[in-house]
Amino acid sequence: MTYPRPDAYVRQRALTGFGDAGQTALSRARVAIVGVGGIGCPAAIYLAAAGVGQLTIIDPDHVSVTNLHRQVLYGAGDVGLPKAQTAAAAIRRMSPDSEVSAVPCAVTSANAMGLLAGHDVIVDGTDTFAARFVVADAGVELGIPVAWGAVLGWDGHVTVFDSLVTLRDLHPAEPAGDIASCESSAVLGTLCGQVGSAVATEAVKIITGMGQPLVGRIASIDARTGRWREVELLPAPASAPSQESESVAVG
Repeated sequence: MTYPRPDAYVRQRALTGFGDAGQTALSRARVAIVGVGGIGCPAAIYLAAAGVGQLTIIDPDHVSVTNLHRQVLYGAGDVGLPKAQTAAAAIRRMSPDSEVSAVPCAVTSANAMGLLAGHDVIVDGTDTFAARFVVADAGVELGIPVAWGAVLGWDGHVTVFDSLVTLRDLHPAEPAGDIASCESSAVLGTLCGQVGSAVATEAVKIITGMGQPLVGRIASIDARTGRWREVELLPAPASAPSQESESVAVG
């Protein structure tokens, strides 16, 4: 296959088993990124840089100054601007091979199917459990895998949900009470970069069919020690409690 900038991907194509087949798969892929915050920004950067052909950037919010230490698609001059369009413009400048669409709205139960249908992978970078459930449920209904990441404080988590193991196996129902988010709680900005790039790696593996995506497994990092651990996630029986007790947030 002929690429617009063939030298841009030469090191990636040189990976064992990757080659033109893997690069072609990326160039033909469509990825929806729901939420371009702390997780979605680095994920978008690396997916575009990897050569993903089409990216749909979905976010209803505007850039605030408190975003800047972790949401790396934005600068001080972007404060007050809509995230979806601002992120899309930044990605186009970085990676002209990718076709980028900006959708400045929230994903809801009323519009999720229409917004997410036709994509090969969904990246969930949302920051509320209500939004996460909408995205996860739509992914199940559409048969689209969801690459998911979360960060709160010094802790980060990455997994992939599909039609067999879903967010509802991790949390059968939306947690009661106040759940922290990155807009109201402490978060390490550099950890968002680690987790967001790990989420992008999961999306690349799904698209290319290479490696073993984190389906049925959650990889978690404690940035204070630099240690990763892995927990098995199984389909939950009806009325089962959550399999993971930690609060998680993104943003």
